[in-house]
Amino acid sequence: MAKQTTDKLRVPWKYNRLVLEHFRNPKNFLWDEKGYKADAKGVSDPSYCGDYVMIWLKINPKTRRIKDCKWRAFGCASAIASTSALSVALTEKGGMTVERALKLKSEDMIKKLKGMPYQKTHCVDLGLSALRNAIGDR
Repeated sequence: MAKQTTDKLRVPWKYNRLVLEHFRNPKNFLWDEKGYKADAKGVSDPSYCGDYVMIWLKINPKTRRIKDCKWRAFGCASAIASTSALSVALTEKGGMTVERALKLKSEDMIKKLKGMPYQKTHCVDLGLSALRNAIGDR
């Protein structure tokens, strides 16, 4: 077995119920971008596994809060689940500020998901990469 990290949220190869829920019933998934008017769009940086994520954002220009987040992932269950959870985190409670969103780390999302198999934690970074690239697109 691979060495366990000190972060107890990076669990052995087993998805918890929350990760499975986001994978099986992804939130804010954009099936067709025709007609969806986003303020910003970002694609994740290339990954060694070949997966990638696209994110579309609607941002309130006055408050700089993310009022809507849509996404599409081409990858594994971990990429899908973590991007779904990210989209919820960005838009709940009136929307996260752009400044706060730029400070999100993979550990924040792993904690929100109540753990992620340590072999798949790199998948969390795909959504965050697409988010940063979308914010930079503005």
